[in-house]
Amino acid sequence: METVVYAARLKDHELLKKSSSGGAFRSLSDVFLERGDAVVCAVYDYDSHSAGFKMILTKEERDEAIGSKYMQSIPGTIYKDSLKWLKDNPEKKMLFVGMGCQAAGFRKFIDMSGLSERVTVCDIICHGSPSPKIWRDYAGIIEKKHGKIEYLTFKDKRRGWNKPLSLVVAGGKEVSIQSYKLLFTSNCIMRPACHRCPYARIERSTDITIGDYWHIEKKLPDFYDPMGNSLVLIHSEKGKSLFDAAKSKMEIMESNKEDCWQKNLEKPTPCSSQRTDFWKDYEKNGISSVVKNYGSRTLMQKIKHKIKKFLR
Repeated sequence: METVVYAARLKDHELLKKSSSGGAFRSLSDVFLERGDAVVCAVYDYDSHSAGFKMILTKEERDEAIGSKYMQSIPGTIYKDSLKWLKDNPEKKMLFVGMGCQAAGFRKFIDMSGLSERVTVCDIICHGSPSPKIWRDYAGIIEKKHGKIEYLTFKDKRRGWNKPLSLVVAGGKEVSIQSYKLLFTSNCIMRPACHRCPYARIERSTDITIGDYWHIEKKLPDFYDPMGNSLVLIHSEKGKSLFDAAKSKMEIMESNKEDCWQKNLEKPTPCSSQRTDFWKDYEKNGISSVVKNYGSRTLMQKIKHKIKKFLR
């Protein structure tokens, strides 16, 4: 079917505040969890400082998975575990949520297993997957200085959805991790394959795609909420059925492919011209050096940021 585009957000404003964008993941996963089905998604591990795929069977477990994760998620044994669960529960269904490449891999595996009719695949609009080692080293610096990381968020919305804060709670105190976010957006720490990603487009082979509806305040100003807005792309009848079942908990407005345009719906994130220098610096001098040299805005970037802020 032709891709259908929606703007969406949770009706519950308190839950909306806790979501990275408009809460689409919560609504979609609720459909499965409320009828006893399974959700496969990435969850952050505070001991290993890594994200890995887990099978979720309760809303409490799902709530631990909510939030953007600016790191690569590790598949682990999720393929084997998912196949076993589907075979052991022949009347149940499953929702898989991951980045484009992860969703494509899981869909291929499930198709080969002959169980695709019971699995709905949702992918997330992706900027790219950064090196997991860079984050682990960065987290190590934080813990050495402040104590154990107890909480992590890359999109705290206390200043609003358009101006999120990146922070951790370590040793009982809030600590900014904005310098890591700048490493991420510098495009120096992405996996090389991400710069050639074949999934960075509107038309996809998944059932449904979710992400932030950037620039909605300009395209759909009457719908815009400063606390978060999701973009939903429906690609199949299965995706449409899921969205129809989830939308009772959301405010929705139909949109179109032109209004929802963003860079990673057209092409992959480009490789930074500084990437080679970055990795030479890292290999020679370690994480502290690259945080110092690449984890802050240049004077020109600061000027551009102030101009954008003034124009807003």
